[in-house]
Amino acid sequence: MSPPSPKHLGRPVSRVDGPLKVTGRAKYAGEFHTPDLTYGVVVSSTIARGRIKSLDTAAALALPGVLHVFTHENRPSTAWFDRNYKDDDAPAGSPFRPLDGADIVYSGQPIALVVAETFELARHAASLVRVEYKTQEHETDLRARKHKSHEPAAGKGGYQPPPKPRGHADKALGQAPVQVDAEYASPVEHHNPMEPHASTVIHEDDGTLTVYDKTQGVQNCQQYVSKIFKLDPATVRVRSPFVGGAFGSGLRPQYQLFLAVMAARELKRSVRVTLTRQQMFTFGHRPETLHRVALGAREDGTLESVVHEATAETSRFEDYCEVVVNWSGQLYQCDNVRLEYKVVPLDQYTPLDMRAPGAVLGIYALESAMDELAHTLGMCPLALRLKNYAEKDQNTGNAFSSKELKACYSQGAERFGWSRRTHAPRSMREGKQLVGWGMATGSWEVNQQPAQARAVLSIDGSLTVSSATSDIGTGTYTVMTQIAADVLGLPVEAVTFKLGDSSLPMSPLEGGSWTVSSVGSAVQQVCEKLRDQLFTWARKLPKSPLAGTELSEVSFAGGGIFVTENPERSVSLTEAMRYGDVLHLEEQVTSLPSPAQKKYTMASHSAVFVEVKVDEELGVVKVTRVVSAIAGGRVINPKTARSQILGGVVWGIGMALHEETFLDQNLGRFMNHNLAEYHVPVNADVPDIEVLFVEEEDTIVNPLGAKGLGEIGIVGVAAAVANAIFHATGKRVRELPITIDKLL
Repeated sequence: MSPPSPKHLGRPVSRVDGPLKVTGRAKYAGEFHTPDLTYGVVVSSTIARGRIKSLDTAAALALPGVLHVFTHENRPSTAWFDRNYKDDDAPAGSPFRPLDGADIVYSGQPIALVVAETFELARHAASLVRVEYKTQEHETDLRARKHKSHEPAAGKGGYQPPPKPRGHADKALGQAPVQVDAEYASPVEHHNPMEPHASTVIHEDDGTLTVYDKTQGVQNCQQYVSKIFKLDPATVRVRSPFVGGAFGSGLRPQYQLFLAVMAARELKRSVRVTLTRQQMFTFGHRPETLHRVALGAREDGTLESVVHEATAETSRFEDYCEVVVNWSGQLYQCDNVRLEYKVVPLDQYTPLDMRAPGAVLGIYALESAMDELAHTLGMCPLALRLKNYAEKDQNTGNAFSSKELKACYSQGAERFGWSRRTHAPRSMREGKQLVGWGMATGSWEVNQQPAQARAVLSIDGSLTVSSATSDIGTGTYTVMTQIAADVLGLPVEAVTFKLGDSSLPMSPLEGGSWTVSSVGSAVQQVCEKLRDQLFTWARKLPKSPLAGTELSEVSFAGGGIFVTENPERSVSLTEAMRYGDVLHLEEQVTSLPSPAQKKYTMASHSAVFVEVKVDEELGVVKVTRVVSAIAGGRVINPKTARSQILGGVVWGIGMALHEETFLDQNLGRFMNHNLAEYHVPVNADVPDIEVLFVEEEDTIVNPLGAKGLGEIGIVGVAAAVANAIFHATGKRVRELPITIDKLL
């Protein structure tokens, strides 16, 4: 046998699912076929508030091949209580129930489902459904309704209300010799993944259902369907092997799932319901949010007061809430802090988690205000942040499990060339281009959730590991394969990781950047159980080369177990399994967070440095350079990790300069509900992005030491871009996105 091979953790392994995706063999929720499949098309409301007076479906039903038109008038009976409609990501309140009655509670609400033998026929028939409404006055303007705000009700998992005020923030603000008091705003954004939401429900001959759904939680959807339709969960299998982007839009079951299951059960036929691109704007979104940030400081930059008040929108039927302002009490050292977060009920659908929910909004406002304070003080923005560096979390009094933010600042600044920045706005230029350099801090909470994993090692050396988690494009297949292969010293090619199936071991929703922390820990632990059993058998072999050794003295690599200091002493995994008299070795574990985590604040951090060039005459902004320095614990796969940060930075550029869903207040309707008018960055908008991973060891966050990277990449980017634009132009724009009209 050969000596031990290099470990897999920390290696830039290419995506194991890459070949399936680039060859078109990866199948998504709307691509699974079965004989006699039927197609459902949703009819959406055209008003924001009111009541359906009449629904005329006769013309649609008259078409040969149209099987049924479901409305509130003929909808089959389902569970009654709200608790049956709540999913794992539901906020407090009463979840939306499709086709539940004649009341219209938001524009775009599904009011009918036309099911036909072909998709084209169903779509045509849907256009023939005629609806009369009795309209009521709607309220969709957050600014106009701000006085109607209230503190959100508890209920959403993980929501942390703002901590109680510490010190005397308002008094200290009034007495501070240097003050910044400003209002910031961010608009509604929609997720817009490439793959629209779809559900294919296969009605099996025995009455059971196999559901292919675009989701970030197959078991969440399974429980949702089972509770609503009063089904034994064993009769409902939800699968989602591939997801074409989600960014939070798949955390909750969307209404096409309900409608597809309802139709399949009623018609006893297989049904597919796919939402149009326009209908992708008819459920959750990043909420419009208004901020007031007031900072008081001494002349040397020491923070004396921090006040952060935020108001966001929610629906009338649920209290959606995010952790928006808490970051302002954690990110910098300050003894006088007051944080306030409220929501305003509007005639819109409930908002929904979107990449780095809350943090990307709250830290945008805070980091913009910090830049304003630095300018007022005549101080370097980076020096101001270092002056007020927080060594512990003052919100809780906890120490950080690890915090390498200073290293992010220093390494990012050095790579960017920050020391060459001149302080005064409009002091750097290239011809007619004004050049601006801006920076911002980012932070994101680290969590570990309970998770399970199963591992089966075959005597031929192949390993299959499984958990019900999802892969929304982040590289879950690949990273879990690496973790498993690393523990047992197998080649990556010998490991298969299965996911996206509700019949697999329990997994949390794939969100919050906790998948590697949670599922990865379970994968590591279950493979360690296999390892321990194999080592026990290997030592018991007659005349075993490993007799008398301890686990700490051996290495697993190349399909065998070696004495680390003497690789000639080895036993193959096959030999060990033969001694155990098994063809397959199987284990399953449940991984739980360590109680020690409660004593610490666990967070990832970043420092983002941005260069912009602004046409002095036209006001056109071009982001020309970005350096993002990340402290995210142990990086399992630098290649997929870098991709995560690149995606986050691109989205942050979009947040700063492009993304906004326009709401016509007269209609209460989102107007740019397509990819032509909903602007996102394209290749021409994306500059050279340099990603630095700062070395960070953390023994608290989870056994792997990994903090997760899905969210941290976007946090702080919008503020850094905005700050760079101010440095270039001398004009402070406090409302995102920063478009030409706001600069001219």
